[in-house]
This record gives sequence, C-alpha cells and structure tokens, in this order.
Amino acid sequence: MVPRPRPRARLKVKFGYIYMQKNEKFISVACGYGTEGEAVFRVQDTPVFVPFCLEGERAEVKVLAIKGGVAYGRCEEVLERSPYRVQPRCPLFKRCGGCQLQHMDYARQLEFKTSLVKNTLKKIAGIDAEVQPACPSAKQYNYRNKLVLPVGADAEGNTVVGFYAPRSHRIVPADDCPIQAPWCADVIALVKAYMAANGLKGYDENTFKGDIRRVAVREIGGRFIVALVAARPVDAAPFARMLKERLGECTVLLNINPSRGNAVFGDRWSTVCGDGFYEAEDMGIRFRAGANTFLQVNEGVRNDLYGRIAEEASDGGAVAIDLYSGGGMLTALLARACKAAYGVEVVKEASICADELKELNGLSGKMFNICGKVEEELAGVFARTAGERRVIVCDPPRKGMERSAVEAVKESGADKVILVSCNPATLARDLGLMTGALKDEGGALKKNPDYASTSAYNIEYIRPYDMFPNTKWCETLVVLKRKNS
Repeated sequence: MVPRPRPRARLKVKFGYIYMQKNEKFISVACGYGTEGEAVFRVQDTPVFVPFCLEGERAEVKVLAIKGGVAYGRCEEVLERSPYRVQPRCPLFKRCGGCQLQHMDYARQLEFKTSLVKNTLKKIAGIDAEVQPACPSAKQYNYRNKLVLPVGADAEGNTVVGFYAPRSHRIVPADDCPIQAPWCADVIALVKAYMAANGLKGYDENTFKGDIRRVAVREIGGRFIVALVAARPVDAAPFARMLKERLGECTVLLNINPSRGNAVFGDRWSTVCGDGFYEAEDMGIRFRAGANTFLQVNEGVRNDLYGRIAEEASDGGAVAIDLYSGGGMLTALLARACKAAYGVEVVKEASICADELKELNGLSGKMFNICGKVEEELAGVFARTAGERRVIVCDPPRKGMERSAVEAVKESGADKVILVSCNPATLARDLGLMTGALKDEGGALKKNPDYASTSAYNIEYIRPYDMFPNTKWCETLVVLKRKNS
C-alpha cells in the first residue's frame, strides 16, 4: 500500500490560500526585518520569520512552525551572503538568548533600530513621524556594567552556570560573555570554584531543590557590589574572600530567595563584607548605589541620553517631574538644570539612595523624592507644582506606563513631556494614548487618524539610543511640546 502523504497546513492570505507544511524547505531572498531582528522571507506573500539571516541574503529555509497566517523558520544554509554579515564574537551566539544581532555589522544595527522605532510607532499607533538616526554606542562589546548570572541544574542534577536560552529558563553553560565587562569570565570561574569547594548545588526550578540561584554583580568606578542569591542560608564568606582576591575592592551581600517564582531577589538581605553600598561620581553627580538600585548598564550611552534630557528640560526655568526615577541620578541632573525636580519611585531602596544622593550633592530645597507608585502619587506632585512651568520626564520599565499614569500626564498641562523607553511597542502604545493617536473604545485601543489636529502636544523629537549593542533592544527618547506653550 502506498502511504498517503501528510496533509499540508493551509494558511489564509489576502487573495486566497497557500499550502505550507512543517519541516518543508524553500529557497528565497530575505526582504526585510521583523521586530526582533529576524529576517523576513516571503512565500506567496506570506511572511516567514527567520533569525540570524540578513536582508538581501538568499538562503535555504526550513519551516519550523505555522501560526496565525505567518510562519517561522530556521536558516539551513546561506547561499548568497550579505556584505554586511560579520563573524559573531561569541561562540554561544544563536544558543544564548542575550544577543540577536552579532552577525550584523554595527552600522546596519543602527539602521535597523532606527527603522524599528519608526515602523513600530506607525504600525501600533498610526504615528508617522521623523525618527533621528540612532545614537551609537562607543563600545559594541564589553559595555555592560551589570551582570546577573543564573545558576541552575541540568537534568542529571549537575550545577550549570551561564545564561538563558531564547524564550526559556534553560541555562546555556558559559565561561564568558563578550557584551559583559571583561571581569565576567572571572566571576563565572569564581562561582563555579566556590560552589564546588563548599558542596553547593545549583537551584533546580523544576524540583525546587538546590542552594544557589544566581549571582548579581555591578561595577561602580572599578569597585564591585556582589549579591549572592541563595534558596537557603549559606556561608558566603569564602566567596567574598575569593572575589576580593581576584577583583579587588568588593562589597558582598547574601540574599535569601526561597520563593518558587522568577523574582531575582528575595526580601532577606545580609551584608557579608563591606557596607553593601558604594559612593561614586558621574556627570558631576555624586551618588550611592546598592545591589538593587537601577542604573543604566551602558555608561557612555546613558550620559549621551541623560545629557540630552537635561538640555531639553532646562528650557524656560521649569520644574521637572521625574517619573520612575530609580536611584535619583537623572532627578539630580534635572534639579541642577531646572528650577526644581521631583522624583517618584516605587522601590524603597532606590528612593532611599535618591534621598542620600540629594544630600551628597547639596540639593535640599531643589530635589524632592517621593516613594510610591507613579499612578498613585502623580496628583499630589501636580498639586504641589501648580502654577509652575512643568516638564515631565517618564522613564518606565519595559512594560511601559500604567494607563492611569498616561492619562494623568496627558491631562497635567505640562509644557513639555519627555518619554524614555526601552521597548518600542509599549512606547508606541503610551505615546499613542498621550497624543490621542490611540483611543480607548470599550477596552480596545483603536487608531485615530485625526489625532494631529486635536492633540494638545506636538512631537518635537524622536531618537533611538543604542544602549544595548548586538541585541534587539534600544532606548528611545521622545520629546513632546504643548501646542499653546
């Protein structure tokens, strides 16, 4: 009997149907990029998303999945290479989920991120605005001042130290990472040596057994804040001694996180050596930071970005309101550039650091820090600044702003609103709501093509800042100015 062939998946497309089957192979030329830097091929006008290929490359592609009118594939062989393809520096590239663009030369990475921001704003919010070319990073490798190193266990129970694979919590073993600072390899080696010498095991997220969950390291001015995160109390003193011998000046903390969730830190902290904090100076601002204080990971690009924000905010002697203000670094810069500055931050440790930063820099009377949720504290800050020219700066986490916070900023009457975002999709949503390009109709967001004539704000400036070279991520700065300002 002749076996009957397996039926082919049928995809609905604009002009009818095409037939495509999982594991099928085809040869085509990439015609663009998706939002994660993957190349887009087309089969009868249906997009097939394929990572690690470049626009213009002719390649053989294997179909891995078909879903929702699109397909996802894997490059089997590049038949005609792009002149912009470069050799990735990392031997774990494609296996580790940290980088997506190491195969793309840096000039093309900047072009991709510029186009990504422009296209995302247009697709999600219907905003067709000029986007300035992405601001480059002076360093494309070894730029990260912070390392969060997962520690786990493999199927046989052996300890694994490395980085997460794409879209998973499976740890890819690693000895180094080229986008991290040069001390990354030393930290990985020390974690392995400490655990082996003290009979400690990596934490298994499936069985909830094991000792060490992760290690977090931040470098500040050549000194190191190290947090060892354990599922139970352990003796971290030997690890602290090893770190000091290899890295130099360190302050080491032990964090106990017995939860079964994915939170990086638990609530229990103890200091193993040092003070748990360091003082430093950057951009003329003295600051004090701890293991859980938010600071941008790329210092050079951060200074470019913060410098532009301070310049935009200083116009006209306004009062600055810094939402999602972290440890207060930007709030302090705004306090110096403006009449006064208010910072709102929900993380208590970060808010405490911001208060200390205020005292360190003699900004009492000009810098005011409020610990709480932005959407709950905004009204009070607006009341305290009534009658003043106001510039609002919003730098939310990747998930973007709460809807209530967006509405409050929109209705605040601020003369200028400065948005900073590490996620083009949530930026497009928040900017769309703020300008009226998106309207909320029964819980669904819909585009408003007439927003430009009714919006209280004009979009003055949009520019990506490449805070994260060799990855799909970037920071984006947007400046809005009130029309009757």
